[in-house]
Amino acid sequence: MTTVYDGEKGEFVEPDERRTDTTPLLEVADLRVEFRTNDGVASVLNGVSYHVNAGETLAVLGESGSGKSVTAQTIMGILDVPPAVVLGGHVRFHGEDLLAVKPSRRMAVRGEGIAMIFQDALSALNPVFTVGFQIEEQLRVRRGMSRKDARVRAIELLDLVRIPNPRGRIKNYPHEFSGGMRQRAMIAMSLALDPELLIADEPTTALDVTVQAQIMDLLAEIQRERDMGLILITHDLGVVAEVADRIAVMYAGRIVEQADVFTLFRDPGHPYTEALLASLPRLDLKGQELTAIKGLPPSLTRIPPGCPFHPRCVRAEDVCKTDVPEFHRLPGGRFSACHFAENLVTHSAGDLND
Repeated sequence: MTTVYDGEKGEFVEPDERRTDTTPLLEVADLRVEFRTNDGVASVLNGVSYHVNAGETLAVLGESGSGKSVTAQTIMGILDVPPAVVLGGHVRFHGEDLLAVKPSRRMAVRGEGIAMIFQDALSALNPVFTVGFQIEEQLRVRRGMSRKDARVRAIELLDLVRIPNPRGRIKNYPHEFSGGMRQRAMIAMSLALDPELLIADEPTTALDVTVQAQIMDLLAEIQRERDMGLILITHDLGVVAEVADRIAVMYAGRIVEQADVFTLFRDPGHPYTEALLASLPRLDLKGQELTAIKGLPPSLTRIPPGCPFHPRCVRAEDVCKTDVPEFHRLPGGRFSACHFAENLVTHSAGDLND
């Protein structure tokens, strides 16, 4: 019997076991993508599965190259051309598989159902058009607004994201905005069509700490007002601890752990998550060297056999070098792709109680 992905449980189940009363806003199930390049085939996504509910913030963590942004781009439908090839899986929005619909339907969902804030606002914004024009254009094309009404709405959006003097700044070009203001303009563009789900790809990269906090507070406020789902792609564990409800940790194109934010920070269930948390600066360790994860992430054209993290893992044993670990369901509705997940959680809990 064919299994289906249960977003609430976070696992594949028989069809009669699946709950139908709490369908997630977005379900990503067994997503597989590869890049076919002159240097070889890179297995970029290797069975990625996660879900997001309305009003919920899912943080996706991992080092550069782990597949966080590629997953987001596949969800948005902007990665469907060579060298990228979507090999399989499902991206269900309100239960509708976006990988199986016509391009016109996918286009209709993009922007209005799901919107995305890109990592580099200066590159994402068109330098030859004013910020106002770029916001107004989608309102005129997608909502059929007149130029006058689109201009009024664009000013309202810039005011919403707290850009000073929005009526005057709407005539400026992207290079005339500071980094923080460009990021706010990107947020305004992404909110123009009232999406139900927002994907924020490193929204605070290259911004100073004060502006980072302002951007994250702004996203949280807008999310509360609209009951909007939010996928936050980041490597900043400090930001995650403040805003996330749940966390999905990625390594080498695969989710290796999923848990709620409190459980994951208190009691990591995968050696990679444990190593990430150990590398955080701590006030009680002032003056000591930071803990680093030895080695480098694997090349996606040559992912090692077994658990891809085993060459860097201090807990690795022989089985880790040969067998790919399956997801283990742990207490509290969490999951870990580690052969020794149960032992790791028990050990961590014991340390915390000492």
